[in-house]
Amino acid sequence: MAPGFDVIVVGSGFGGAVTACRLAQAGASVLVLERGRRWTKDQYPRGPGDAWLYQPGHPHRYNGWLDLRFARGMTVAQGAGVGGGSLCYSSVVMKADPALFEGGWPPEITYSELAPYYAKVHEMLAVREIPPGQHTHRYKLLQRAAERLGHTDRFDSVPLALSFDPEWSYELPDPLDTRHSRSFVNGQGQPQGTCVHLGNCDIGCDVQAKNTLDLNYIPAAEQHGAEVRPLHLVRCIQPDDSGYRVIFDRIEDGGLLRGEERAERVVVAAGSLGSTELLLRCRDQHRTLPRISGVLGRHWSANANFFTSGIYGPDTEVGQSIGPTIAAGLDFMDGSVNGQRFFVEDDGFPNLLLNALTAQLRSGRVSPFAWALQRHLRRGRDEKNPTRNVMVWLGEGVDAADGELSLGRRRLMPWKRKLRLTWDVRRSAPVIDAILSTHQRLTEATGGHLRVPLSWSVLRSLVTVHPLGGCRVGTGPEEAVVDHRGEVFGHRNLFVADGAIVPVAIGRNPSMTIGALAERTAALMTQGRGLSETEPL
Repeated sequence: MAPGFDVIVVGSGFGGAVTACRLAQAGASVLVLERGRRWTKDQYPRGPGDAWLYQPGHPHRYNGWLDLRFARGMTVAQGAGVGGGSLCYSSVVMKADPALFEGGWPPEITYSELAPYYAKVHEMLAVREIPPGQHTHRYKLLQRAAERLGHTDRFDSVPLALSFDPEWSYELPDPLDTRHSRSFVNGQGQPQGTCVHLGNCDIGCDVQAKNTLDLNYIPAAEQHGAEVRPLHLVRCIQPDDSGYRVIFDRIEDGGLLRGEERAERVVVAAGSLGSTELLLRCRDQHRTLPRISGVLGRHWSANANFFTSGIYGPDTEVGQSIGPTIAAGLDFMDGSVNGQRFFVEDDGFPNLLLNALTAQLRSGRVSPFAWALQRHLRRGRDEKNPTRNVMVWLGEGVDAADGELSLGRRRLMPWKRKLRLTWDVRRSAPVIDAILSTHQRLTEATGGHLRVPLSWSVLRSLVTVHPLGGCRVGTGPEEAVVDHRGEVFGHRNLFVADGAIVPVAIGRNPSMTIGALAERTAALMTQGRGLSETEPL
């Protein structure tokens, strides 16, 4: 089989999109295999019957927006589609704390080493803070809490991969009306609009103000010849002469069709769970990559994600579903609270009821409930929302990073193996407790009542949207899966470039650090490997 590509990239999130773009710009022929759909604005899930969920066991039937994995003590939420996690994340792109790199990382990867790659991600995603005149009620609530608790110096706007119109304000007539979104064409030739605070960041921006990877890195890769194939599930990677053969299932006509392609180099970028599972299957099930380190699957982290709800009375304006999902944060990465390092943000949640009912009206399939409420079904500062006075607090911190991913036998079908996550909260409990106590103080300082989810108070179970680790970066196979370049120990020209290689919890939103690491991996892959340097932005 003649070589089809120089590089095959598995996945199109913050690792895959970045490496595909930079390698294509350097002159490589690149193929991107993505398990999810290529979403368009008119396909975003809104109603109850829409494609919300992705099921790995039945991807030909359920290939929706969000992939939820349930394990004992942990639920992991991941995006599915061209653009990966950028489709459903909250657009927060911040650098890691410089002190984070003082331990657990190989000596080649330091904060100063990543600085130029952080700058590349920052420019490509057009990062900015929310304009001063557009601060949301949630932003102001967090700011007020910080002032009352003496934490003004810890409070700040967070950097966002969003497009804003400085002329927009809440004082406009019907400010959330999409007619106020200013259309423009971005640097990669993609049509976008500016933010009008619809609050749908996590389920697809109606006006495409969110600078997701399918609007920048991915089209840039395609403009340089990269081929992106959605609905392709990679099943196995096997050595083939000097390169690799990648075997996949293609979703077509409601079924799965087997196929394969060959490349000299392969970049695995399917996310913390996806990349780790693929390499585990190649090593332990298919036995095509037997020399992968025994550390594979270990040092998994939930980034200490912890959600609570502050309940407020009618006199406190929260505006839960209005505005960018996250706009501000409090930085406790100095360890001043019981020695724990963490970050707190004002998290939002889409108005799912209003979205669903509005979608019904637009489609013509109107339920009696929607018909009765149609005069109230409009986006606005006074929109109907049963959770409008609920403040969702998000905590993220430096946990123990001691989870482990492995392949286990199914009880009813022992001949099949499934990915298992073993995670014990005990070593990470101190940072969770510090986050919880901070949420409590923030809520009480602003006149609210904190509700801790039963999943934690009763079951001691968490939800993470920042899964990290499993293919740890390090100095040798006795302690890590990949070297500082992302190349897998024992398998030349096989790389991992996503959150799976992160060796410790980041404690802040990890997307920008993942992107910077991928930028660095792509740059190192071009040096001395027959590829030219990547083009400037």
